[in-house]
Amino acid sequence: MKEYDVIVIGAGPGGYTAALQTAKNGLKTAVIEKDSLGGVCLNVGCIPSKSLLKNAELARTLRKDSKTFGISCENLNLDYTAAVERSRKVSKRLNQGVAFLLKNADVDVYFGTAAFVDPHTIHVDMNDGTEEDFSAASIIIACGTKPVEIPGMLPDGENILNYRQAILQTKLPQRVVIIGGGAIGVEFATVWNGYGAAVTIVEMQGHLLPNEDAEAGAELERSFKKQGIKIKTGTALCGVDKTDEGVIVHLKQDDKESTIEADQVVIVVGFRSNAPELGLEKTGVALTSRGWIETDEMCHTSVPHIYAIGDVAGKVLLAHTAEAMGRMVGDLIAGKNPAPLRYDLMPHATYSHPQVASFGYTEESAKAAGVAYKTGKAAFIANGKALGLGENEGWVKLIMDAQTDVIIGAVLVGPEVSELLPELSLAAAHGMTARDIALNVHAHPTLSEVIMEAAMEI
Repeated sequence: MKEYDVIVIGAGPGGYTAALQTAKNGLKTAVIEKDSLGGVCLNVGCIPSKSLLKNAELARTLRKDSKTFGISCENLNLDYTAAVERSRKVSKRLNQGVAFLLKNADVDVYFGTAAFVDPHTIHVDMNDGTEEDFSAASIIIACGTKPVEIPGMLPDGENILNYRQAILQTKLPQRVVIIGGGAIGVEFATVWNGYGAAVTIVEMQGHLLPNEDAEAGAELERSFKKQGIKIKTGTALCGVDKTDEGVIVHLKQDDKESTIEADQVVIVVGFRSNAPELGLEKTGVALTSRGWIETDEMCHTSVPHIYAIGDVAGKVLLAHTAEAMGRMVGDLIAGKNPAPLRYDLMPHATYSHPQVASFGYTEESAKAAGVAYKTGKAAFIANGKALGLGENEGWVKLIMDAQTDVIIGAVLVGPEVSELLPELSLAAAHGMTARDIALNVHAHPTLSEVIMEAAMEI
């Protein structure tokens, strides 16, 4: 049996960050990963999708906006396969970077499937066919999630796809239906529409990005419709029939049934925890009714020496949240006194066209919580930088405490708004007011001036 101070199960953004932090703090650390270093985000999620989104931006500009920029594009050839290959190279480079960091930090990495034997012992079926047992004083669970599957509509990689199959396929679908209008769904729609595919998004809730501000979802929907993306909100998926040509997707809105013929249907309706696969019943670690690992604000599970970070804890299913949890737990195990994370201030970013970004309270959540608030709003339509970029859709909306003007949330829709968000979340973390933002001189011309103008609306 191999013994360590810390064992980390899973090498996604949370897992490898935690391992690097414990190693930095002088603890003998091992990582067990059954697939690829970097997890879903780096290999088949947020990193390769951003590469594809860049390609789609160029494709959209050349296909639709070339005359605006004085560019002639006769006989334009868009090679989607090359775009996917570029995205794989980006992921591979970062995967190798994670391997280098772990090796340089003297973290031992094992590839295999882990399961608990008891609260301190883990059995691993190695990918090379061997077996090994490990023990550790502290264990960090960072095993992530898997896509929700709908009975009778299981992904086959050809006609019915999950996000993983969709991001790896090298052939551009000409007609595609995306089931789920959350962040993943609208990003796929942005990519494929940019290349000229006929895209329809089906969302059961009343607006796109149902976990975001309703006004932001409506703004994105208006923009998508102008781009030629079809939107069906308040619509349920009833079934999928495979045909020789592709699929027939059966839908229901209110009491009206309809069908859509397409080459493929991509189902991205959520995720479920991988925790039940770890044999946690042998440890005493408690799960919620939905299979997430129960944790406190410091990522402790119900067993003191076992921690859970990242998506498997079910708090905020985002890579940067997992990384922050990993750093915090890495210091906690080493005997330091890290501050607990403010999950209410975690930034959310959707890299559609236009982008959507937010943190903290929305108007809907403030009302539901009984929080008295006021808003300040400014649009990109008069912003010099946005006009120069040819992207002046969208706006910035600040949510402030009605009495103190302290910033408690923000919603942004528009060009590169994911890059504008940190100024606002930092301000909120330090109790700053809209006046503080307004008095901070912003460079001209920049997109960030819209934040200043929204603050001046108070």
